[in-house]
Amino acid sequence: MASRWRVLVGGRQTVLASEVERADSPWRRMVGLLGRASLPLGGGMRFEPASSLHMFFMRFAIDVVYVDREERVVKLVSDLQPWRFSAARGARAAYELPAGTIARVDVEVGDQLVLEPAAPEVAA
Repeated sequence: MASRWRVLVGGRQTVLASEVERADSPWRRMVGLLGRASLPLGGGMRFEPASSLHMFFMRFAIDVVYVDREERVVKLVSDLQPWRFSAARGARAAYELPAGTIARVDVEVGDQLVLEPAAPEVAA
């Protein structure tokens, strides 16, 4: 199974994130982005299952995109600051993305997301 994923906004085929890590085990969900100083542009982490997220002990703000079982966007949270909490009724998973991603990509509630393996790195 691929360790990095690309997330597209279906229909438009706009790239929401090009390098998403999956946090789908209890340990990965617990650790998440803790200890990192930032997220690179195009980077992110997908939490599953997740209908809520907390920013305790985080050092930077993020955007959060909540999706349902069909990967349809149910809630957007822009610029979630450290030491805050967020939740979305009906969400099955959540994407943590660099702050500003929601506005830059123009993703909206109701958009369909597509998760696919990221292109493998090519050795130089």
